Amino acid sequence: MPDSVTKSIIDHITLEASVGGYEASALKANAIKEFYLQAAKLLNGKASNIAFTASATDAYTRALSSIPFEKGDVILTSNDDFISNQIQFLSCQKRFGIKIERIRNAPEGGVDLNDLEHKLNSLQPRLLAITHIPTNSGLVQPVKKIGEIASRYDTWYLLDACQSIGQMKLDVTELKCDFLSVCNRKFLRGPRGTGMLYISDKALDRGLEPLFLDMRGAEWIEKDVYQQREDASRFEDWEFAYALVLGSRYAIEYCLQVGEERIRHRVKELSNYLRKELAGINKVRVLDRGPELSGSVTFHVNGSDPIYLTEQLLERKINVVPTYRAFAVIDFGEKNVDWAIRASPHYFNTIDEVDQLVEAVKEIIK
Repeated sequence: MPDSVTKSIIDHITLEASVGGYEASALKANAIKEFYLQAAKLLNGKASNIAFTASATDAYTRALSSIPFEKGDVILTSNDDFISNQIQFLSCQKRFGIKIERIRNAPEGGVDLNDLEHKLNSLQPRLLAITHIPTNSGLVQPVKKIGEIASRYDTWYLLDACQSIGQMKLDVTELKCDFLSVCNRKFLRGPRGTGMLYISDKALDRGLEPLFLDMRGAEWIEKDVYQQREDASRFEDWEFAYALVLGSRYAIEYCLQVGEERIRHRVKELSNYLRKELAGINKVRVLDRGPELSGSVTFHVNGSDPIYLTEQLLERKINVVPTYRAFAVIDFGEKNVDWAIRASPHYFNTIDEVDQLVEAVKEIIK
C-alpha cells in the first residue's frame, strides 16, 4: 500500500482508541464521504451508485443475491469466470432450480461474441455474469463489446472487475453493466478486507436489493413493512471498518494522481516483457492467451512443483502466487495443466526486477 493509505488507516484506528468508534466516525464524516466521491470519479459514475463492501466477493454476492431468480431462469456466463462466482452459480442452481449456460470461447481466447449474442437471444437469461480478467490467467475479456451486445437484451449484467480495477480505466457508462464488483486491494493498492459495488440507476429504480438488508439498507416503518434506501447504501451494512473506508479513499486518490493511462501502459510493458522472457526458458510454458492480455502472467514449468517454485522464489524476495486446476476447472482442463504460477508486475516494478524473476526461474529449474 502507498504510505498515504497506511497512514490514514493507522490515524483512524488511533482516533477510535482515543475517543471511541462512533465518535471517530462522526468526526471524520466528511473524509469518509469523500470515499464515495473518489470512487465515483474512478468509475465515471455517481456517489449515489457506490456501495462500500468487505471484499470483491462480498460485493459480488450482494449483487447476485438481488437478482429475482425463478425456477428455470438462466445464468449466462463464460468458461473463465472466477471460481467463487462459478460455485455461487452452482449454489443458485441447487437452491432455486436455475440453469447455468456458458458462452463458447473464441479460437483466440475470450468469449465468442457471436455465440454471446446467439445465447442472449435464444436463452433470454435472467443474468449475464462476466469476469473481466480471470484470476487464473492474463486474459482480458472484451467487456465493452459484451456490454454493447448485452444492452440490447432484457437481462441483468454483472461484471466482476476484481483484477482490472487500478490496472486499467473502468468507465461504467461505456461498460453498460448493471453491477460492477471490485476489490480495493490488488492493483488498486488499498487495504485488505475492502471492496466496492457499483449499482446502476436502472437496478436501483427497479427496486433490486440484496437478499439480506439491515438497518443501513432499509428503514423499518411499520410492524410488517420496511422501506429500502433509494441509493446504493441499500447494498451496505450498518457496521463498517471506517479505517479501511478511509484507506480505500486514499488508494483511489493515489491511483488517480498517478494516472490510469500511465499505469496501464507501464503494467502492459512489464507483463509483455516478462511473458517474452519466460517463453524463452526451457521447460517453461506461458499459459496466457487472448486478443488482449493483462498484467497477470501465468506460466507452468514441466516436471516441477508449484509450492517448491513459490518457496524458492520467496527466499529470493520474489512474490508470486500458485493457482490450481480447482480454481479454473474448465480453463486448466483445456490447457492440460494442473497448476500455474501467477506473477503480477505493477507500475512500481522495474525491468531489472523482472529480469531477477526470470533469472531466478532459470536457476531454480536448471
